[in-house]
Amino acid sequence: MGEIPHQRSLVERHEDEPFAIVGINTDDEKDVYKKKLAEYGVTGRSSWQGSTKGRIPTEWGVNAYPTIFVLDSKHVIRNVGARGEELSKVVAELLGEPGGR
Repeated sequence: MGEIPHQRSLVERHEDEPFAIVGINTDDEKDVYKKKLAEYGVTGRSSWQGSTKGRIPTEWGVNAYPTIFVLDSKHVIRNVGARGEELSKVVAELLGEPGGR
């Protein structure tokens, strides 16, 4: 949950750009998931999967949380695992690339 404030600031900083953060949540209970969204002030998009065996965690090979994927405008994975300021740099570089928008 420690990445949420930084991710929220990235969403705000790039609100007018082709940029989105999608959280994948694996809590068993949907009510717990909804409470955590409110409690932590999540402003980005989020998907409840119901378990670690949900479609997205399974297909993407997620086995640790948070696992952060950065995709370009063509949905190609360009980075896995960047956090904090490193994530900011990866996003800024990608948005600044030709075709990155």
